[in-house]
Amino acid sequence: MADLTRHPVLAEEALLGLLLPFWQLVIGAFVLAVLLLSVGRLIRRGPSRMTTALLICAAAIAGFMVVGVLLGS
Repeated sequence: MADLTRHPVLAEEALLGLLLPFWQLVIGAFVLAVLLLSVGRLIRRGPSRMTTALLICAAAIAGFMVVGVLLGS
């Protein structure tokens, strides 16, 4: 009798491969919903909060870029 434990089951990998785009879509939808809610809240709070939020976001983006460049080299 053949030993079936030596080779991975390809059907499970194919099923996960089909479900992966669905989960990415679900996660993307949640991220978009949270983003829209937070932007709405910032707009209601006024321009001073918007400026602070934009500066924090710009600093975070610049920081991620620097880390990416340093780790990529």
